[in-house]
Amino acid sequence: MSAPAPFLINGVEIRDSFAEAFPMAGTRLIITADTPRWAHTAAASLTGFATSVIGCGCEAAIEREIPADETPDGRPGYAVLIFAMSLKDLKKIVPLRAGQCVLTSPTSALYSGLEGGSAVPLGKALRYFGDGHQMSKNLGGSRIWRIPVMEGEFVCDEIVGSTAAAVGGGNFLILARSRPAALAAAEAAVAAMGQVRGAIMPFPGGVVRSGSKVGSKYAGLIASSNDAYCPTLRGIAKTALPAEVESVLEIVIDGLSEGEVADSMRAGITAVCGRGAAGGVVAVDAGNYGGNLGPFHFKLHQLMAQEAGR
Repeated sequence: MSAPAPFLINGVEIRDSFAEAFPMAGTRLIITADTPRWAHTAAASLTGFATSVIGCGCEAAIEREIPADETPDGRPGYAVLIFAMSLKDLKKIVPLRAGQCVLTSPTSALYSGLEGGSAVPLGKALRYFGDGHQMSKNLGGSRIWRIPVMEGEFVCDEIVGSTAAAVGGGNFLILARSRPAALAAAEAAVAAMGQVRGAIMPFPGGVVRSGSKVGSKYAGLIASSNDAYCPTLRGIAKTALPAEVESVLEIVIDGLSEGEVADSMRAGITAVCGRGAAGGVVAVDAGNYGGNLGPFHFKLHQLMAQEAGR
């Protein structure tokens, strides 16, 4: 019996694998400021050191820039998404990051970008910084807080909505002939995925070079380098790489729902395949743990069937 024909898009093999993801709790925050620069500064600070729950306690990134005519206060803004392993964790993380990174940032204000679900505290927690001088007001059925600061006042919603149906750990791997080829494909993927609402790529620039596997030969280390995808270890460790692959990059995705993770993955892989074999891309793969990590399985062949004309 002959082997099935490879699944190819523009000369790039889509491997018969799946990304394994797990449940998370998530929310969206809207940060505004007098200028786009200061709105971005606050958003970037809020989402710093938030690549992985393994070491950072949460995963967060800027979702998109928001024009002034779409924000609650008519100023330029940014939407950010924050994910944690539980609602309990999220309720601790959000006010801590908001207080340290947005309350402190010049001209900033902070609003809820998600309705419904469990309430996560914003002004409800941060108001105490006003030391009794804070003021609240009901607007359209929602409460906002005005907290005095040296530059003027900090305005924020009392609470933000959240979802317990968020999904973390969607991913795919770009297998390329060279480091420049892998990086160019990853950059194209991140640009395309940035157009998908409700999903983020929490690692630096949306890309991670240090893909991991569960466990280690060192006691107490829960994750270690994914040696099967390290080209320099070919011949030393069991490899998952063809001989022509010299560089691998991974993109990890978190989303407010399973559908948004799938849409983001599809957009990214389509962009990678747009680079094609001529652009040095050999294959697209995905990381999983045999189905033991999480209940969400994003099968690459199913995700990309329409793009491949299958």
